Amino acid sequence: MMSLSCLGKEVGCLCSASWLKLACLCRSFCFLFSCCLRFLLLRVNSFCTQVFYFVSVSFLGFWVLKALRPQTSSFRPRDLDLFFTSVSATTVSSMSTVEMEVFSNSQLVVMTVLMFVGGEVFVSLVGLHFRKSKLRWPFKTKEKVTSVNSDLSPSNPTNDIVDDVELGVVVKLDSLNSQAEPQLYSPREESLDPDYLQYRSVRFLCFVVLGYLVGVHVLGVTSVSLYMALVSSARDVLKKKDLKMMTFSVFTTVSTFASCGFVPTNENMIVFSKNSGLLLILIPQVLLGNTLFPSTLRFMLWLMGRFGKKAEIKYLLSRTSEAGYKHLLPSLYSSLLLATVMGFIGVQFIMFCSMQWDSESLNGLSSYEKIVGVIFLCVNTRHTGETIVDLSTVAPAILVVFVVMMYLPPYTSFLPAKSAKRLPGNGKQRKPKRGYKLLLENLKFSQLSYLAIFIVMVCITERKKMKEDPLNFNVLNIVVEVISAYGNVGFSMGYSCQRQLKPVEGCEDKWYGFSGKWSDQGKIILIVVMIFGRLKKFNMKGGRAWILL
Repeated sequence: MMSLSCLGKEVGCLCSASWLKLACLCRSFCFLFSCCLRFLLLRVNSFCTQVFYFVSVSFLGFWVLKALRPQTSSFRPRDLDLFFTSVSATTVSSMSTVEMEVFSNSQLVVMTVLMFVGGEVFVSLVGLHFRKSKLRWPFKTKEKVTSVNSDLSPSNPTNDIVDDVELGVVVKLDSLNSQAEPQLYSPREESLDPDYLQYRSVRFLCFVVLGYLVGVHVLGVTSVSLYMALVSSARDVLKKKDLKMMTFSVFTTVSTFASCGFVPTNENMIVFSKNSGLLLILIPQVLLGNTLFPSTLRFMLWLMGRFGKKAEIKYLLSRTSEAGYKHLLPSLYSSLLLATVMGFIGVQFIMFCSMQWDSESLNGLSSYEKIVGVIFLCVNTRHTGETIVDLSTVAPAILVVFVVMMYLPPYTSFLPAKSAKRLPGNGKQRKPKRGYKLLLENLKFSQLSYLAIFIVMVCITERKKMKEDPLNFNVLNIVVEVISAYGNVGFSMGYSCQRQLKPVEGCEDKWYGFSGKWSDQGKIILIVVMIFGRLKKFNMKGGRAWILL
């Protein structure tokens, strides 16, 4: 019996030692992973991070789409077309080389996820969480505040001072280095440590953007679903095309808010051109997820500050540059952005109504339906791409205006020179760059230069078709397609068999973009253009080495 008890004790000791080693190994692994993640977040370029993100998500979406079966067994999209579709959904470009009704319900769900994770608001929210993590690291939590007194020794009362960020206890780094008494700050006090207040403000902004993202989607899906359930004409379209109501509602809402422009129907929103109520539901979602997101975000913060005075809100509204969130703009800029967006919509609306009111593109619509439809179209030129008309029937002058709207960045604003001095950060001087960074800065081209290069490359790859089919493969159609892919819009002139000078036997008109008739080389170039356009914010100041006099 004694031997058995001794054996049991030895086994217990060995088990406890093994568990201690395993726990120590796990803690070491977690510490190593935390250090690696911190190194990546602090050292890796944001541009490289987003390139890796969009490319990896596009490949993952392609593999999932390929594994799922399409709607019909008679036709299966090619791998290049599936990858093109995945890139288009991830970069929220809505460029298409196959008809949308080819995809099954499960594939539409996958595309919905791709559009959601590729939307600018979601991507910016992920970046905001990374920034919050960077600001969080200086305030390391080692122990609970309740255990601080027990760990302090009488001989060294300042030994192993720890802080708990969640309880608002902040320790200044210089006090730790000098072994002096640390200063504790409570978040309820008016005088907060600047670094700690910045961290709390960014953390608060994360919750605001998350609530904004979830709230708009829930409200949008509910509104679209109710409209489809109550209006028989819209519901009949879904029955005819064998589309599930919930899939259509979620897909369209996510696509509209993410500024993608994909719709589960082949005809995009043309089939709903007479459903003015549905268009009115989608118009605010286009603006809230794209051009008016900064203005709406600032208005939300101001409104919350009116009802609850918090130091975080005051910090975010007064120190937008220090918050480090691109979409949080100063008050003047937000107001001018709102005026500029409304001005662009008004100019397009006047031009389109004056030139296309009695045209074939709006044939069969009442005056009210025309007004709502034209407003919906003008709102979507920046940068969503949902349309109620066939763009090939639109006047060339209006097409040129649409091209300009697609080219402009979403936060383009008219900013007078005198007012520009009021914006924080405008007068801040940048540190001079040295070495390879300065060389890369000088080698960067402007956005127009890159677009010209892409257009020339497409004209080279499609030169044979431009010679044999000049009415479809003309320079204007190629320019519209490339600019649309660069602006992540999705507008396309399409392809028509009736415009062929030499009719090809067996040619069928398809409801997909003009790029669907391009060669594989041309499609690959357009894939690069879509990714480049999604990341154009990193090169908005390119080409400064070129001096034009």
